[in-house]
Amino acid sequence: MGNDVYIRMRQRVVAGEDQQLTVGDVAQLIADETLLNQLKNIPIHHISKQDHNRVVIDVMQVIRMISSHIPALTYQTIGAAQAVVEVEVKKKKITLIYILLIWFLLFVGAALAIMNFHEDVSMREVHGQIFRLITGNELARPLLLQIPYSIGLGLGMMLFFNHFFKKRLNEEPSPLEVEMFNYQQNLDQFVIMHELMESGKKENGH
Repeated sequence: MGNDVYIRMRQRVVAGEDQQLTVGDVAQLIADETLLNQLKNIPIHHISKQDHNRVVIDVMQVIRMISSHIPALTYQTIGAAQAVVEVEVKKKKITLIYILLIWFLLFVGAALAIMNFHEDVSMREVHGQIFRLITGNELARPLLLQIPYSIGLGLGMMLFFNHFFKKRLNEEPSPLEVEMFNYQQNLDQFVIMHELMESGKKENGH
């Protein structure tokens, strides 16, 4: 392999506060065995308070840092040109009052959303008509349909989101997880583009 170094930036990296990042933290490397460990241990960036919660490391930054330590290498880059480093900050302790408040807001919000939807589609009248068609009797509150429907609504939500509390029902990602993944991808792309624009302004002297 000689002096050839193949670099593939990691898509996402999680780092702690005040952590020293090395080339091996932000990139996957293929190189001669005599160089590999030395390359991986080259410092690339030190996490500080000025970095806030995200840092973008560009492959050119990696190449410059490697070249300053070990010259006369040939580089081949593969995949994305940037790695997004997410800085883990120390989370504040969540109090019981805070948990109860969030639970109450979610519970009331979900209940109002379901009730408003049922009112919009006249669900009570629909249940009454179905009950009359099946039994021939007419009731203002056909609980024989409404109770199983309410239980089925909760079970359907658990199946849809693929979770029962912290337990996953199967290995497939839930729609919420897919949406969160897409959101994270778009957020990373935005951070990368913003960082490139800021770098371009600095290079142009603005």
